Formats: sequence, C-alpha cells, structure tokens
Amino acid sequence: MAADPPERVLGPHRGIVSLNLPELWRYRELFGFLAWRDILVRYKQTYLGIAWAVLQPVLTMVILVVVFGRFAKLPSGGAPYAVLVMCALLPWQFFASALSESSNSLVASARIISKVYFPRLIIPASAVLSGIIDSLIAFVILLVLMLVNGVTFTPLMLLLPIFFGLAFLAAFAAGVWFSALNVKYRDVKYVVPFITRVGMYVTPVGFDWRGVVPESWKFWFSLNPLVGVIDGFRWCVLGPQFEPYWPGFWMSTAVMVVLTVAGLFYFRATERSFADVV
Repeated sequence: MAADPPERVLGPHRGIVSLNLPELWRYRELFGFLAWRDILVRYKQTYLGIAWAVLQPVLTMVILVVVFGRFAKLPSGGAPYAVLVMCALLPWQFFASALSESSNSLVASARIISKVYFPRLIIPASAVLSGIIDSLIAFVILLVLMLVNGVTFTPLMLLLPIFFGLAFLAAFAAGVWFSALNVKYRDVKYVVPFITRVGMYVTPVGFDWRGVVPESWKFWFSLNPLVGVIDGFRWCVLGPQFEPYWPGFWMSTAVMVVLTVAGLFYFRATERSFADVV
C-alpha cells in the first residue's frame, strides 16, 4: 500500500521569532496582487474615476484655506497658505485613507481568510499600500501649487520619501491594531471614522501650529506622529524656517516604532482565531 502523504499542521509561532517576517517575503506575489486589487476596487465603477483623487485634496485645500487662512487668519509663517495646507494634506489624507481601508480589510476578506492559509498580515499591509496612487496625484498637485506660488525647489525635497515613509509606518501601525481588533470587536468600524474626523482638527493640517500652540505644550502636542511628518513635509518644501520641533519629533517616532512592533506581535498572537471569528 502506498504511504500516506505527510500531514502538515499549521500553528501559531511562539517566542521572539513569532513575527516570522521571512514568511511575508515568500508571499510577496500575493501581497502585490492584493495591493493591485485594492487599487482597482478603489476606482472601479466610479463616475468620476481617478479624477476624484484630484478633486478631493483640491476641494479640501480650498475649504481649509478659506476657514483657517481667510476667516480665522491663522499664521502661515510667511509661506503661501495653499502650499502650507497641501504639504499637510498629502500625508494626512494618505494616513486617514489607509487607516480606513486597512481597519476593515480583514473583515472584508473573510471568505479568503476562511478558505486558504497565508500570512494574514499581508491584507492590512496591502490596504495601506493601495493609497500610494492617491498620494502621487496629490504630490503632482503640490508641485503645481509650488510653481504657481513661486516656491523654489530645494535639495531638502530629496528628504520627502523619508517623511512619507514615516507616514506609511504610522498608517501601518494603526491599521495593524485596528484590523485585528475589528475582527473581534465590530464597534471598531464606528471608532475609526470618528478618529479620522477629530484627528484632522488636532493635527495641524490647516495651520502652522508653532504660532498657535503655547511653548509649554509643544512637546506634548508634537507627540502626535503626524505632527512631525507634516512638519517634515513643510520643512522640505518651504525651507528651514519650518524645521520640525526635533525633541517631540524623535520621541513621537520612537513611540510609533514601539506601537508598530507591539501591533505586529498582537496581530500574530490573534491571527490564529481570525478564520473562526471573522
């Protein structure tokens, strides 16, 4: 009689190596496919199509310029207000969109999760990556605003990918936590929109916060990781006068790294139950 094929049992990893990051590399083609799928779904069967990726940041910028620049007359640090706002909208909208998509990604992929094994971490990560197309379009809008307002290009702009990487890390960290929590606690889908709405007003998207926040509160305010990212974008585009508040920036970056690592361990510890709960 022929010998039975060996049986492979998949179980949760334990210990320091529980993240098993090399496994993600083996599934890199699936990661690319899911990211491309999310991009197609974002624009499929939409009337405006990809034009919405242009209208959304432009209309939001106009509203913020009118509210904060014209009516509230908040300081702009001598920079054109439209460019000041667009420098902040680019990373903020990427973060908000990525958080919204990734937090619901596991629940939306319930069918594939319950039928086949693959590293579940690929799903929220690909949802975060899918927002890059919108960010590239917003970056083109930013370049156009710079030309219109006479903002010169400087070598500091070469540092923009670093700060965008930090925005990606912040979105990924939040997405990992909320996507895992959303599988067990479906109330999360109501919490995330609230966070993105309120977060836009506690993050200096429409104004230069250094002229508004008291000195004694600057460190605590800048612990918001998006504050450092926005400051970095404005510093790269508008020049040295918008240099980030470095003490708060480094502390918020450290906190973000800790939250990312903790989120990865939490995700890996709970993913073994996703197929049963989702």
